[in-house]
Amino acid sequence: MNKEDIKRDLRAPLEAAEKIIVKSEELGHDLPLVVKKGEDYWKTLGPGLTTGASDDDPAGIITYSQTGARFGFQLLWLSIFTYPLMAIVQEMCARIGLATGRGLAGNIRLHFPKQITYVCAALLFGANAFNIGADLGAMVKAIQLLWPAANFVVLIVGLTLLCLGLQIFTPYDRYARYLKWLALVLFAYVASALVAHLNWGDILKHAVLPSVTFGKDQLLLIAAILGTTISPYLFFWQTSQEVEDQIVRGNTTLALRRKASAKDMRDMRVDVWSGMFLSNLVMFFIIAACGALLFTHGITNITSAAQAAEALRPFAGDQTYLLFSIGIIGTGLLAIPVLAGSSSYAAAESFKWREGLYRKFRQAHAFYGIIIVSMLVGLALNFVGLDPVQALIYSSVANAIVSPIVLALVVLISNNRHVMGKWVNKRYMTWLGWAVTGLMAVAGIGAIYALF
Repeated sequence: MNKEDIKRDLRAPLEAAEKIIVKSEELGHDLPLVVKKGEDYWKTLGPGLTTGASDDDPAGIITYSQTGARFGFQLLWLSIFTYPLMAIVQEMCARIGLATGRGLAGNIRLHFPKQITYVCAALLFGANAFNIGADLGAMVKAIQLLWPAANFVVLIVGLTLLCLGLQIFTPYDRYARYLKWLALVLFAYVASALVAHLNWGDILKHAVLPSVTFGKDQLLLIAAILGTTISPYLFFWQTSQEVEDQIVRGNTTLALRRKASAKDMRDMRVDVWSGMFLSNLVMFFIIAACGALLFTHGITNITSAAQAAEALRPFAGDQTYLLFSIGIIGTGLLAIPVLAGSSSYAAAESFKWREGLYRKFRQAHAFYGIIIVSMLVGLALNFVGLDPVQALIYSSVANAIVSPIVLALVVLISNNRHVMGKWVNKRYMTWLGWAVTGLMAVAGIGAIYALF
């Protein structure tokens, strides 16, 4: 080998390294942009993400699991059908909060007879208390699946105190971040279905081809699905959280909060539609997994979220079982504060009490008092023979009955130019809002028919 060959051999790796460096430098201009966009998107997410994620609480999990177990893929299309309906309603609620600087109950009190506000707050408190009780019980059962020796009483009291402590003693900005990150636990359900090796061709076909048999059992489940996805507690929470976010940013007066910019509205829409997409994505995967693995094996009666996880284990393996169980615990920790908080916002705004999670306990005794009472009622329900499935199904049906009333108020407020100013509904939004209201009214009537 001559000197020229040696020089060429030595030069080759240097030239290759130089090409890599140049290429890296070229990419370097793009990579920070990609990362920056991802960071900007994550910062945009907030109340919409947590609202959507809280919708998939153990109550929703039982409803979706029961749907898949009883009817296979037949009602899978509802996960796609309800997505735009949910997002439209929650966007109107968020816009009310941004445009008026007040929560939903506060706006109802100002623009309608106060008795309507009191009735809405009372119905919301009752439905939410049942949901909290059933969610607490479902979380304990899920923990006992992973830790069989754990004591039920110790766990449920401990979870109640944990949720109360986080709501009362955690500063709002930190608490909001906690809820935001906790929303990611929902991907456990997506993963649990993906590792189960389902027949996706058959699943996707049923997802786009609606099918209804109009039997009483199916009508009741459809009403329950609509009640748990388009639920009054989400309306109140979303609106109040938009207000809380503005206060944390320094807009502490009503006048400052009513100066929402076009950018605020764009960011809100991204947040809301992203949160509702995550919520419905999880519904899709739970129904698909239970339809493929439980319905086909004749397991058609699911009585708890924990039972759904346990029933999936023989057919989908330990990974699916573990992920499903973790999802129940995580979504309960996310949803219970939202349920208790929405009841408290509605009551405080109805009676003009000081309210807001950004306030300390000593500044808003009545507001935090409603949260405490909601949690204690939910805890007590677990010691009086509460049937978790019946409680959750009936609370979802109750939501389907109450929702049209609250939805009508939401549409009327968001379509009132005197209240909303330049952020009043576009005409198509108003029509869609009334369409959703009508659909929920039909669902409520269907639920009453199915029950009696």
